[in-house]
Amino acid sequence: MGNLARFGVSLDEDLLEPFDELCRRKSYPNRSEAIRDLIRKALVEEKWNSDAYGAGTLTLVYDHHKNDLSRRLMQIQHDDHDLIVTTLHVHLDHYNCLEVLVLKGEPTRMRALADKLIACRGVKHGTFTGTTTGEDLA
Repeated sequence: MGNLARFGVSLDEDLLEPFDELCRRKSYPNRSEAIRDLIRKALVEEKWNSDAYGAGTLTLVYDHHKNDLSRRLMQIQHDDHDLIVTTLHVHLDHYNCLEVLVLKGEPTRMRALADKLIACRGVKHGTFTGTTTGEDLA
């Protein structure tokens, strides 16, 4: 880490009290570390939207018995195989599966792949999280 800079932040108590509670729930040792994490998150999101390269995870929950869904999901994944680093497939129960894809590549292509998979009929829930490769972060 570089040189530390100190600055003051003024907040309404109505905002500070829930922030302090969040810090306790997430086990931050102090407000400064929580603020650093919030700043990093905002910087990563901003950079990811304009970056030529990034990483991400896509989490899907789906009923593999639905309308040939497993085959359709697999076909879509094969169409963009160069973005997929690895996948994890978990049988949650007799019907439902959890699938996690680790992605790396151009952010707009990763987002498009995630949107296409999440939109498949039979996918019950999907979440995509884009992130940076970490090169530029302190």
